[in-house]
Amino acid sequence: MSSHRYAVFGHPVAHSLSPRIHAAFAQQAGIALEYTAIDGAPHDFVAALDRFADDGGAGANVTLPLKEAAFALCTEASERARRAGAVNTLVRGEDGTWRGDNTDGSGLVRDLTQRHGLDLRERRTLLLGAGGAARGVAPALLDAGIGELTIANRTSARADALADALGDPARVHVRYLDDLAAEGEFDLVVNATSAARGGELPALPMALVGPRSVAVDLSYGDAAIPFLAWARAAGCRQSVDGLGMLVEQAAESFRIWHGVRPETDAIHAELNNRAPALVTAD
Repeated sequence: MSSHRYAVFGHPVAHSLSPRIHAAFAQQAGIALEYTAIDGAPHDFVAALDRFADDGGAGANVTLPLKEAAFALCTEASERARRAGAVNTLVRGEDGTWRGDNTDGSGLVRDLTQRHGLDLRERRTLLLGAGGAARGVAPALLDAGIGELTIANRTSARADALADALGDPARVHVRYLDDLAAEGEFDLVVNATSAARGGELPALPMALVGPRSVAVDLSYGDAAIPFLAWARAAGCRQSVDGLGMLVEQAAESFRIWHGVRPETDAIHAELNNRAPALVTAD
């Protein structure tokens, strides 16, 4: 069995563009690569990963809703994965154990700063959601120099846990989604919820948006439409979907596995021109 067998695990995962992206990267790097999408329901994820490893799996990406479960099974994790408490990149060691990393945050920051030319420093930031996607990007946003970070979630327990894990009480605050109307304007609004995939975007006050506000959805395609439509209606100066983040986090995962970071502009342009589909960067 080839040692170059990789996969993305999620539930659902049939929509994933990761196989297409990694195939393009492998062609660019001259690497023979098998990369597939494997549906792993939460209750079956560990068993599915074991079957994949037994069949020659060397590494895997992990998407919604399995990132925190992936972190829990790792014997070793990078600092950014530990800060996030979530893993999106798995590397199988020679002893059969899994090492975890999280490339979501670095992928988002790279997309926003390099592809879209945003200066994130001192931006008052609102993060919607506190699950695996939010956990992946929050540490990187803080490291990129944003001002204060407000985490808003339907219930406070997960948001409180994320705030505690970030360990920066001077900058990180927690609010209920229902209490955002009194919070004023934010310079950056990041949607890390999966609610829009079911057509259930939380009701968001227009007052969250000011003249320099930028809205970012970690999903893209059909899944990003409700939030980005709200952003445009509210008057956001710029709105960004999660396609660039998806490509950039994939490139970082590819580097971890293969030792070379691929160029991303060509595959980003190709995917950006395709018909929207129900896909997510989470």
